[in-house]
Amino acid sequence: MGLDSFLGAIDAASQSLSVVNRSAPDPVQRMLETTFADQPVDVDELSDDAHGDDVVVLTEQTPEGQEVVATSPLEEVMNTVLLVNSDLYKTGQTKLDEFELPSVLTRLDDVPFSLRGYPESDKEKLLLVAISRYIERHAWRARNGRLRSSFQRLSRIEDERGTRAVYQKVASTDVQTHIYGIPDWTPPSNSDLLTHGGYTEDFYDSWFVVYTPPDDGSVGRDPATDGGDAGDLDGATPGQPVALLALETEPKRWEGYWTFRPSLVADIDRYISRNM
Repeated sequence: MGLDSFLGAIDAASQSLSVVNRSAPDPVQRMLETTFADQPVDVDELSDDAHGDDVVVLTEQTPEGQEVVATSPLEEVMNTVLLVNSDLYKTGQTKLDEFELPSVLTRLDDVPFSLRGYPESDKEKLLLVAISRYIERHAWRARNGRLRSSFQRLSRIEDERGTRAVYQKVASTDVQTHIYGIPDWTPPSNSDLLTHGGYTEDFYDSWFVVYTPPDDGSVGRDPATDGGDAGDLDGATPGQPVALLALETEPKRWEGYWTFRPSLVADIDRYISRNM
C-alpha cells in the first residue's frame, strides 16, 4: 500500500466552467478549453444578463439540477493560470502575501485530474502549481498547524528561489513545516524546515501539499488582516484542512486531486507521517 491507494478516494460530481458574456479575445477562451480538455470538467461560454462581462461561473450537477458553486472574474483566471507559466511561481515573482486564487479553481476540489507536464502541455500542470501555492499561503495565514510537502528532490527548495522563499516564510511561523524528497540537499543548521528523505516510490513519484490545523482547532493571527480574523479570500475557511495529492504515473503525467474533506486530509497526513 502506498500513496497511490488514495487516488481512488474521491467520486466527483459533474462540473462545468462557463465564461459568461465574454469580451476577451478568442485565444483566451481556447486556452481555458485546452487547459481542461482532457479533464472531467466541461468548458463552454454563454450570455446571461444576470452577470457582467467576462465572468467565469462554476456549476455542479445536483439532483435538483445545475447549481452555481462559485464565480470569478475571467481576468483573475487569466492572471493566475492562463497567461502565466510556472516560472512565475519558481522565481518568486508571485508573492505569498499577495497571492490569491480564483474560487472557480479552488472549488474544483474532489475532481480527479490527469495532467501532462511540459513539453506536452504548458498549462495543465500549472493548475497543480497554483493549488500548491494556495495551500502554502493558507498554512502561512493560519500561522500554526502542520504543512507537509513533497518535492521529489529536496534540492528543489535550494534551486527554486520562489519556492525557497515561500517555505522559509511558512516555517518562520508556528507552522510545523515538513518537506519530503530524495535527500540530495540538506538545509542549513539554522533552518526551521523539517526534512524527510527516502528512496521509495512515495518519495520518487509523489507531489503532495497537505495542511492540517492544530488539534485544538486554534488559528493564529492572519498578517493579511492586520490582526483580525484569519481567513482565505478565495475559498478555505480559517484553519480548514486541505490537501493536494498527485502521483507521477508515467514520465511527466500526473494523476491527482485536491480536497477539503477533513477525514481524507487526516488519512493522507497520517499515512505520510507513518510511512515517509
